[in-house]
Amino acid sequence: MGKWCPCKRRDFIRKLKKFGFDAPELGGNHHYMRYGTYTLTLPSNEEYSIAQLKMLLKEIEDGIDMKLSFDVWGKL
Repeated sequence: MGKWCPCKRRDFIRKLKKFGFDAPELGGNHHYMRYGTYTLTLPSNEEYSIAQLKMLLKEIEDGIDMKLSFDVWGKL
């Protein structure tokens, strides 16, 4: 198993697109990405910390009702 590390915003978006999310949409103060009927609000900072990355992945798991393990995330 690899090691968690901070993730650039553009890399996070690229991985979500590979996972099946639609391209980011602008709305209000934040960008959004959609996966079916689920909508994820993207934080606007340039790099996501490890804690923030884990929180976002947990939010995605809960929203799409699918497990997104570290191994799957690392391979995207």
